[in-house]
Amino acid sequence: MDTALSLDRGTADEAARVPRVVIADDRPMLKAAAELTRDIIAPKPWIYWTDMLLSAGLGYAALVGAIVEPSVPLALAFGLVAMFALYRASMFIHEITHLKHSQVPGFRLGWNLVVGIPLMVPSFMYEGVHNLHHARTRYGTAEDPEYLPLALMKPWTLPAFIFVSLLAPIALLFRYAVLAPLSMLIPPLRRVVVAKYSGLQINPSFERRPPEGELRRWWLWLEACASLWSISLLTLVATGVVPLRALLIFLGVAAGLTLINQIRTLVAHLWENEGEPMTVTAQYLDTVNVPPPGFLPLLWAPVGLRYHALHHLIPSLPYHSLTEAHRRLVAALGPDSPYHRANYRSLTGLMFKIGSSTIKLR
Repeated sequence: MDTALSLDRGTADEAARVPRVVIADDRPMLKAAAELTRDIIAPKPWIYWTDMLLSAGLGYAALVGAIVEPSVPLALAFGLVAMFALYRASMFIHEITHLKHSQVPGFRLGWNLVVGIPLMVPSFMYEGVHNLHHARTRYGTAEDPEYLPLALMKPWTLPAFIFVSLLAPIALLFRYAVLAPLSMLIPPLRRVVVAKYSGLQINPSFERRPPEGELRRWWLWLEACASLWSISLLTLVATGVVPLRALLIFLGVAAGLTLINQIRTLVAHLWENEGEPMTVTAQYLDTVNVPPPGFLPLLWAPVGLRYHALHHLIPSLPYHSLTEAHRRLVAALGPDSPYHRANYRSLTGLMFKIGSSTIKLR
């Protein structure tokens, strides 16, 4: 669901202060990325299933602990574990959008039943949306659902961009418990729900097209399940079967999860493109890797997202192969290669860099 505000892009004069540099594709880097990863391109189903189920299991166990634990400090500790574990489990939605489903049989269905529907983020919210972000002619343009020139906007837009994500769980609950059933009865509302409230996007001007074929059938089935879950949850709370405290803790954990993801999204790119199409190399340099030795990216950029720039070079590479791919490319490409320029050390450094860019425009 679009949780972004209508963020101020600044004036034309402000944007004009940032000179546009056309970056040509670096052929040796692109060739190396393709050739050095051919033997690790296949996903390993046992890794996907084990990682996802253990993360979800830990998350739900900790969530129950947070709900039943009378001690506030211990309940907060359980909630923190639940937040990071369920965050990791939820990030497999990104892998699902890039997988050929026959390569990891049943994983899309299993993930939706275990994670997507309970957290109200079924995979259709990302499938058919995220792939547009990887389209060469769309990345960084007004047609990219996952891009805004945040570094060129007013400084207040950055905290607004982050904190609006705290409303996402309530918005998703409303979307599935209220808008989904109503929209099936009111065609004009259905068109709005499909276009504006059926994608995990940050570009408020993006409108999604109605699904077709197999995706449409998958969409309707998942939407119905998420709607039944949301309505059932609210009904159980309203009738006293589930304590209101339990719902609030669940929404709190979910809000923390979306907040972390929004912060990760903020530092996933440099957000310096003003809408022009970009070469693959330019897209890579506008994107971010946070490779080892840092440990914290394992928490805030899980399931391979610490190698986001590398992912833009090879979108089909499974998350468990990214570390090895990065190691090979660092060893093979000389110090003058643009590959090294997309590697950063920390979250705080990236946030400072993006924040500094907005201040320079003033």
